[in-house]
Amino acid sequence: MLNPMEPLNSVGQPLADRLRPQRLDQFAGQQHLLQPGKPLYQAIESGRLHSMIFWGPPGTGKTTLARLIASHSDAHFLPISAVLSGVKEIRAAVADAKTQRQIGRRSILFVDEVHRFNKSQQDAFLPHVEDGTVYFIGATTENPSFELNNALLSRARVYLLKSLTEDDLLQVLTAALTSQQQQSEIDCPEQLLRWFAQAADGDARRVLNLLELALDLADGETEQPTVITEAIAKAVLSGGVRRFDKGGEDFYNQISALHKSVRGSAPDAALYWLCRMLDGGCDPLYLARRIVRIASEDIGNADPRGLQLALNAYQAQERLGSPEGELALAQAVAYLASAAKSNAVYTAYKAARADAASTASLEVPLHLRNAPTKLMQTLDYGKQYRYAHDEPDGYAAGECYLPAELADRRYYHPVPRGLEIQISDKLKRLRAMDKATKSG
Repeated sequence: MLNPMEPLNSVGQPLADRLRPQRLDQFAGQQHLLQPGKPLYQAIESGRLHSMIFWGPPGTGKTTLARLIASHSDAHFLPISAVLSGVKEIRAAVADAKTQRQIGRRSILFVDEVHRFNKSQQDAFLPHVEDGTVYFIGATTENPSFELNNALLSRARVYLLKSLTEDDLLQVLTAALTSQQQQSEIDCPEQLLRWFAQAADGDARRVLNLLELALDLADGETEQPTVITEAIAKAVLSGGVRRFDKGGEDFYNQISALHKSVRGSAPDAALYWLCRMLDGGCDPLYLARRIVRIASEDIGNADPRGLQLALNAYQAQERLGSPEGELALAQAVAYLASAAKSNAVYTAYKAARADAASTASLEVPLHLRNAPTKLMQTLDYGKQYRYAHDEPDGYAAGECYLPAELADRRYYHPVPRGLEIQISDKLKRLRAMDKATKSG
């Protein structure tokens, strides 16, 4: 992603900004969008503009691609940032676009971090998109389905940009080091470049920032040419590098991956996602709460020990803190992923909640009501109640404990796994006793 006409030792702008590609063939990554024959590639090459939204992680080329589109189509580029701008800046950009339109030139309104605009701000430029004053390109790291108005989404095509691969990032680094006037002045072993590529976590801007920092440190040495040593690389990479947004798309994707790995009986994957979230700075107590939820939702009565172990891990995290408590979370996750699975209680609970919410205030059957006073007893509260402990096998066969309107409702259907096999057998036996009592 480089401009080969810019030397690495330019001052002022960060290296990542100085080395933005000027042509599509310099653009690294996103081959699923930019290969010849792909709709976006063909639109760019032919100069056919349409409104679009680029959705992807930081450093994947959203802004660069918008600039390339403007350049290829000879369109006036109007960049604004949703962090720094408001309706006033939108109006100024639209006025500029109208001036350009009068001389026959098209305009692209590029809104960086468009998800930070509220509804009224997003609505402010819709009329100008509709009447052709501007072509809209928005860049966002957040899911457009949740963050953007439906009216805006319906007028723009969404393109998903992916994190750059290690090979993509090596391409970026190699091009940077071999750019004009630098081919014989910098020495950096390939293995160290690979370290930078791995540490950048799919982010081209980050990998160039790492390289720039390494070059700054290397410039302080006396060697000529400039040599990036292993010690310099380790110093640059000493900080955290993983992408993790505590309230954004990555956060919810990772907790979803953890939950589904446990549900899918994949302990290795479950442990990996747990560690990814801990490494990214997720609150361990949040994870502890989610693990307790998983124990009830996906293991349930197939192995009731799972919930107890999850609660114990939660308590260990509360009492010990990090890092000692995190081992207990790992123990719970590994056990839950390996345990027998059942969502029977979860589905039963949802079904019962649905009936409770949708039915009228059904009365408690008289025989189940509490009767602490004589008045209640004269009203037949508790009359004919059968005390289960006094019945054969401790079970009052044929007794109904639901409102009459729901007498035949069944919510809980144990699965044929783990302890629920025994639970299912018992319930079948009790229902057979009920049937025999009613038929007799």
